[in-house]
Amino acid sequence: MTAARIEGYDLIGDIHGCGATLAALLEKLGYHQRGGVYRHPRRRVIFLGDLIDRGPRVRLAVQITRRMVEEGEAHIVMGNHEVNALAYCHPDPDDSAHRWLRAHTPRHNRIVNETLAQYRDHPQEWDEVLAWFLDIPLLLELDGLRVVHACWDHAPIDELRQQHPDGRIDAAFLVESSRPGTRAFRILDRLTRGTHIPLPEGIEIHSGDGFRRQSFRAHFWARQPRTWGDVVFQPDNLPGELEWRELSASELARLSHYGRDEPPLFIGHYWCEGIPALPAPNIACLDYSAVKFGRLVAYRWSGEKRLDADHFEWIRVPREEQARPSPWEIDFD
Repeated sequence: MTAARIEGYDLIGDIHGCGATLAALLEKLGYHQRGGVYRHPRRRVIFLGDLIDRGPRVRLAVQITRRMVEEGEAHIVMGNHEVNALAYCHPDPDDSAHRWLRAHTPRHNRIVNETLAQYRDHPQEWDEVLAWFLDIPLLLELDGLRVVHACWDHAPIDELRQQHPDGRIDAAFLVESSRPGTRAFRILDRLTRGTHIPLPEGIEIHSGDGFRRQSFRAHFWARQPRTWGDVVFQPDNLPGELEWRELSASELARLSHYGRDEPPLFIGHYWCEGIPALPAPNIACLDYSAVKFGRLVAYRWSGEKRLDADHFEWIRVPREEQARPSPWEIDFD
């Protein structure tokens, strides 16, 4: 099938190991498995990254997405959890103690533990998956839409493209990105993690995922933001009256801006909750906390410049084990 015959793209948000739910969503969207690959006669999928960690079917999620990408049935961008896994498993070449690019701290161990446990009996497969992760681009721009995991910021994207025109990094870039303050760190951090604004000293957010955070996630589409509440974009509320706190000059300088006259943009990353909605007429966030019993969300894009909330599709992730979708006709072992 040639690209000219494709009607559009189905963009799917952060899966986080909910592999059976992904299978159910693909079936709902009209994709059917043939030869071990989910296919649609007239559409393609774009995955927004964060395939791994936390969920019960990490290997299945990776197998479905990887097979679709390798067979030309899907595209994908890298999420921060793929970046984390690469750095966690990559030895630091400058460390005589043979430690890792991402330190094996209790917090980092906890984040990746579920993924490593599910690949423990499949070490060769995990090595192949890591090699595939490194080949995933950080962003996509095709057929009138843009895709990035967390933040489309023109300056670091232009800087990335100077040496990596296709948006794919390499091992040297990964090593450099583990050094705070470097060019690679700034690019990777902004595109896969977005903007974080530090909280005042001594104040923490006790997040719903069990972590304590000293910063909050800020979005990048407010026209003239003045307060923290104008840019906060996460399910956890700011403590106290901090939403009314004025943005400082340095905080404003940290923010980027994506204008409403720019092409439709699709992101994940931000753990939204509730019924999927559009934060801006040309921006859709597709991360609706699937692994926290939220929704695995897709947007069915068919070329429109102004997005339409009626084009969201989703599968709820039920808490009851017996009610969760089973991956019919899927057994890749």
